[in-house]
Amino acid sequence: MAIEERSSAINASALQTNLRGQVIQKGEAAYEAARRVYNAMIDKRPALIVRCADVADVITAVNFARDHELPLSIRSGGHNAGGLGICDDGLVIDLSLLRYTHVDSDRRTARVGAGCTWGDVDHATHAFGLAVPSGIISTTGIGGLTLGGGLGHLTRTYGLAIDNLLEATTVLADGSVVVASEQQHPDLFWGLRGGGGNFGVVTSFLFRTQPVDTVYAGPMLWELEKAPEILHWYQHLITTAPEDLNGFFAFLTVPPGPPFPEHLHNKKVCGVVWCYTGPLDRAEQTFQPIRQFRQPALDLVGPLPFPALQSMFDALYPPGLQWYWKADFVKELSDEAIRLHMQHGPQLPTLQSTMHLYPVNGAASHVSNNATAWSYRDATWAEVIVGVSPDPAQKETITDWARAYWTALHPYAESGAYVNFMMEGEGDERVRAAYRENYERLSQVKRHYDPANLFRINQNIQPAL
Repeated sequence: MAIEERSSAINASALQTNLRGQVIQKGEAAYEAARRVYNAMIDKRPALIVRCADVADVITAVNFARDHELPLSIRSGGHNAGGLGICDDGLVIDLSLLRYTHVDSDRRTARVGAGCTWGDVDHATHAFGLAVPSGIISTTGIGGLTLGGGLGHLTRTYGLAIDNLLEATTVLADGSVVVASEQQHPDLFWGLRGGGGNFGVVTSFLFRTQPVDTVYAGPMLWELEKAPEILHWYQHLITTAPEDLNGFFAFLTVPPGPPFPEHLHNKKVCGVVWCYTGPLDRAEQTFQPIRQFRQPALDLVGPLPFPALQSMFDALYPPGLQWYWKADFVKELSDEAIRLHMQHGPQLPTLQSTMHLYPVNGAASHVSNNATAWSYRDATWAEVIVGVSPDPAQKETITDWARAYWTALHPYAESGAYVNFMMEGEGDERVRAAYRENYERLSQVKRHYDPANLFRINQNIQPAL
């Protein structure tokens, strides 16, 4: 039976009877808003969107999709670059109602529902002077970011989000529920830490929290012509710095508004967004040589509550923009790579377009490449090039810029990329390159937990034969 015919024959009322949550179908008033995702370049029309109220609803939705042979996608409500939380003519499991964070300050853990954003987690943990290592924008969903690895401001100090994950409650393809941890289903737990949504629907996460309260952080910007010198200096600094110093490099356009001074508005610059987690009474001493290296055009680095740093860029990147992402892992910035960055980086086509180099050394590198599914512990950076615009008419412009930039730099990068930065349809070879020697083991785990590949709308790992 064709997908279109099968979709039209779905008995959604029977599904709704078995749910505490809500089924949203094509033609209903809530449908258009419910199908929208963060990246407005994605325009998919699922047959059913199931807003699950609890784990029982997730079980029901998984069983329904499997029994009706429907394409199945999982949506936590975050940013997925390729729009893989939504699908055409299938069933979407929407976890946005599973939104809670329970902090145990004595054990320094946080149990988090899969519908949370990192802003939810930051709000709950900050009250106890704690944080979970995560991303750089507070509207990011915890589910996708964590299962893909979890880079962020605290990576050099406390590792990836998966390095702070203690267990994951997961609904499997057969509808059963397991708690994956080092002690229970350790093979599944290994695969979940970097393998994305390939193995099931994670409904809650138990994280180890870290003692992070006020950090010394913010952006430091330099004139664009100084970028080659800054890049050479930054490369040496971030590969030798103490692990309490984090900072990602960026090409960016200065937003035309506060707190940025008017003379910098809409100017293309380079910069580093810093996050120092060490003692505040040592912060000025730590940053003295940084400030003395080259006078910045703007220095907004100072004491900040960690949630303020995490939400600093939220307003610049609201839902509904057009996004096109290209990414790689990078070990070294050669002279030629820096020359190519200078050729393409300054050609930022829009205000929101950017290039970031996120450090993945420091604490994240203390874990071996095969200890989790995330296999690039030996990289120095996760590079991402993003063309972004509020205007659909600029879709080709931002896409062409990102592709040309990536094509020029890819020969100077590793073969694989961070899966959270990959678009849909990059192909099996790129997915394999993302996991390198871990792919075969992931394929075996996939065969054990999802042999029919029900969970395939993702950066897909094929079940072993």
